[in-house]
Amino acid sequence: MERNQASVRIEPKSKLRALLEVLGVSAKLGLTSFGGPIAHLGYFHDEYIRRRKWMDERSYADLVALCQFLPGPASSQVGIGIGVIRAGLLGGLVAWLGFTLPSAIAMVLFAFLLKGFDIGGAGWIHGLKIVAVAIVAHAILGMGQKLTPDRNRATIAIIAASVALLWQTVFSQVLLIVVAGLLGLWMYRKTAIPEAPHLPVPVSRGFAAICLVLFIGLLIALPLLRQFFAAGWLPLFDSFYRAGSLVFGGGHVVLPLLEREVVPTGWVSREDFLAGYGAAQAVPGPLFTFSGYLGAMANGISGAVIATVAIFLPAFLLIIGVLPFWNSLRKNPKVQGALMGVNAAVVGILLAALYHPLWTTAVLSPVDFALAAILFVMLVFWKQPPWIVVVAGAAGGTVIGFI
Repeated sequence: MERNQASVRIEPKSKLRALLEVLGVSAKLGLTSFGGPIAHLGYFHDEYIRRRKWMDERSYADLVALCQFLPGPASSQVGIGIGVIRAGLLGGLVAWLGFTLPSAIAMVLFAFLLKGFDIGGAGWIHGLKIVAVAIVAHAILGMGQKLTPDRNRATIAIIAASVALLWQTVFSQVLLIVVAGLLGLWMYRKTAIPEAPHLPVPVSRGFAAICLVLFIGLLIALPLLRQFFAAGWLPLFDSFYRAGSLVFGGGHVVLPLLEREVVPTGWVSREDFLAGYGAAQAVPGPLFTFSGYLGAMANGISGAVIATVAIFLPAFLLIIGVLPFWNSLRKNPKVQGALMGVNAAVVGILLAALYHPLWTTAVLSPVDFALAAILFVMLVFWKQPPWIVVVAGAAGGTVIGFI
């Protein structure tokens, strides 16, 4: 099956065209991907895999599993990885810019223009949460069919979903993936596994090693340099770089780290921090662009740029640092068996996230369920593009708000 999937992968006709395609698609995703990191993976799956076939199902699942291992914003790392594989290092950069800039600009505008406004209860925002439910359900349906086709992997997925719901800690997802990999290694140790499709990664191993050394070097050096340069941009860069380097799971998990960095220092008041967090729920794209709001509150436009670059830089260095070694690992028969277990666990983790926090915060009444079902049918059976589903969900949420 994997060989057939790999054979239909659509290759770009030129580097320039590939870059423009990556920028255009990622910008569309940056404008329409509401619902947090788990929902983003659903949007990516629909746009990059289902519609454009830039990567086969198995490779996408492997990439998601890899990014779950790494600290930082997992969905942004997946997008960067797809951009690198599609169009090289510049492809990774434009994929990040397209996906990140819309919400980063919106968050800076919130900092300057919408400070203190409470929009968290708006009906259209509630509708966007319901959109995320439909998007993730659609992604789980497709990934589950491909990645949990037998009893063993389906069992791993359900156990992973159950544990993820009952034991919610910073490291629980990482531990689940490790255990699932060991189970896959044991269960499929004697099974003939089809060779993993090869994906060209246009990054040398030497450059990748430099990125990994730079990641570790900055993590060690920045706090030391901060002791000698307490003023200027360096303390802000250090705080946001460490936040992006030390958080697993991304999204909401980074909020306590950011609060400890910006509130006690006096850069942002607790009230402004909470107001910005509420605004961050209303914009598409990665939640890490909340850093743009905090940087703008601390030091204007320059602060927004410094904070945004600093918090995403670890994601760049890590994903570029490990991608060139990824194909070799995936082709190892033992690693392939482990990845079968890991991919099943990823499906289970997505299933858990579908219930909590997506379902529990979005589907609060029968009419919410009806809207979610309609949006799901639009995606699965009517094959509507995600942006139409987003508009329909926002409109439906607005109508529900008046009922």
